Amino acid sequence: MAKNYDALAKTIIKDVGGKDNVISVVHCTTRLRFKLKDEKKANDDALKDTDGVVTVVKAGGQYQVVIGNEVADVYEAVLKEGGFSGGGQVADDDLDDSNMSLMDKAIDLISGIFTPILGPMAAAGMIKGLTAMCASFGWLAKTSGTYEVLYAIGDGFFYFLPLILAITSAKKFKVDRFTAITIGAAMCYPAMVAMNSSKKVLFDLFNGTFLHSQVHATFLGIPIISMNYTSTVIPIILAVWFASVVEKWCKEWIPTVVKTFLVPFVTLLIVVPLTFLIIGPLATWIGNALAAITSAVYNFSPVLAGILLGGFWQVFVIFGVHWGFVAVMMSNIAALGYDPILGLSLGASFAQIGVVLAILLQTKDQKLKGIALPAFLSGIFGVTEPAIYGVTLPRKKPFILSCIAAGVGGGLIGFFGTKMYMMGGMGVFVIPAAIGPKTGVDMSVYGLMIAMAVSFVLGFILQMALGKKSVDQAYDEKQAKAVQEVASQADAIAKAAPSLASTSDLNVSTELVSPLAGELLPLSEVKDEVFSSGAMGEGVAVEPSEGVLHAPADGKVVMTFPTGHAIGMKTSDGAEILMHIGMDTVNLQGHGFETLVAKGDEVKAGDELVKFDIDAIHAKGYVVTTPIVVTNSKDYEKITVVSQGKVKVGQEILDLEGASETEAASSNPQMA
Repeated sequence: MAKNYDALAKTIIKDVGGKDNVISVVHCTTRLRFKLKDEKKANDDALKDTDGVVTVVKAGGQYQVVIGNEVADVYEAVLKEGGFSGGGQVADDDLDDSNMSLMDKAIDLISGIFTPILGPMAAAGMIKGLTAMCASFGWLAKTSGTYEVLYAIGDGFFYFLPLILAITSAKKFKVDRFTAITIGAAMCYPAMVAMNSSKKVLFDLFNGTFLHSQVHATFLGIPIISMNYTSTVIPIILAVWFASVVEKWCKEWIPTVVKTFLVPFVTLLIVVPLTFLIIGPLATWIGNALAAITSAVYNFSPVLAGILLGGFWQVFVIFGVHWGFVAVMMSNIAALGYDPILGLSLGASFAQIGVVLAILLQTKDQKLKGIALPAFLSGIFGVTEPAIYGVTLPRKKPFILSCIAAGVGGGLIGFFGTKMYMMGGMGVFVIPAAIGPKTGVDMSVYGLMIAMAVSFVLGFILQMALGKKSVDQAYDEKQAKAVQEVASQADAIAKAAPSLASTSDLNVSTELVSPLAGELLPLSEVKDEVFSSGAMGEGVAVEPSEGVLHAPADGKVVMTFPTGHAIGMKTSDGAEILMHIGMDTVNLQGHGFETLVAKGDEVKAGDELVKFDIDAIHAKGYVVTTPIVVTNSKDYEKITVVSQGKVKVGQEILDLEGASETEAASSNPQMA
């Protein structure tokens, strides 16, 4: 059965400042990425405490709500709830990026261009890599039709990458999409590609340098510096940016009646020739320069480069600057046919999940276990945001240990000389991307697998040996605080209750009936150690099916709370009872609760005490499991649960065995 995310979507929209505060919202693998008019209106703490939200990150001019593996479903619910149109985009005429730093703007630009294509690009890379692997092992002949079709699926995306980037760049630079596609198509046009390998050479430029280029033809007498723009990144992005400038100028000067065709006509006639004459060659040389610089850094010491990039990769991810390395990788592949840099980071996800697995075994916190298990599984496939933001980073030391393990893995990858020949999948799916078209599966590929395994094992060992104390530190503090809070409640009940002035060691035997309709549970199954451990007294719990709490016996209300989440009673027979609706529901500050009695009221068994909205409490991410605890359990010889399964209001659930009425009366004249 599909899970309903409407309540979560409603909460997220409210806590990012409401619909009117949202400029746009998109999503990546694990995050909802909002652009907000005013980030100060967002309630960070409320979002972080919401069940279904891992954490909140502010980076690259975006307000990012980390959801995890269910982000696509939550995104659809957010679009529906917010009424956002255009694939999650709302009007952005009032977008003010003046408060964004230059770095934020660069990250926003790169991520905006590459994020939409990551899925298909990774898929194409996996198909291309797997096809190369099959050919390397002799499972497919390179001359077979099967190989040709599969390779076309994988390589076609990268060959026509300028056309694909033209679409995302057009959206980012606000250019007509089809005008941008036409520019990309011209750059990949077969005759222009063939010109680059023509035997007719007019003259050469920059002989003996990485900028060496040939001139094979002219445009209106101006030399065309020949470049092959298939699979390139920087030239099309700069060309579309230039088109945005020209198109804007055209819209201002061309009459409205002929804008429909004259704006793209003039734009294309100016942009495409200038792309072949100036923009393309300059962009290609920039790409070649980046490739030369990164190769020089790598060649200085592949191991040192691996240690540094592997160790800091997760930090780069947190701040969003890893997008810069993605752009460099695509540029290197276009210039060199491979990239030696980005592959150095591939041990990081395995170091992260090694630490997470250790935490999963170490923690006592059931909520953390619930986050850690799916984070571990998604991390196997390279999606580490749930592991970083939900598990390791909040505990600091585990995150540092994962960075150390990732650094060791990166050093090994550098040692084995692993290179990336395409943008592949993530996690284990990235391995085919390291298979060279000519070298096949060699030691660099096996070295990558060894480095991944070492990163995982080392992360696990480091966390087991050095990180245990940091795992449940916050949880233990919260439990201690909760114990103190409930102890204070129990103590207050005892002080507020009228004394029976009994000289007997035991209270009189009595019974309690169910204050709720629902499913009876052992107190040990309550997901809060304060209650499940029996530290506050013996009792039972009910998972309510109806939102009304009743009196479990005749007696007096000795404590109420402004938040309505708990009631303290002392029965006519001396039993001190604490009924606590849900776990941590005090945080709701009374929302969803209505207290029907006041301190000092005399009540009869079955009288209504509190009304509560089960659906509203669940929507806020809280459970309504209700412990019924006898806080003066020491005054009874034995407390027995006498029912099980479904119970009704008024049905006996607890038998409190103490002194007989005769014994109690003889020792206490007030009861005679």
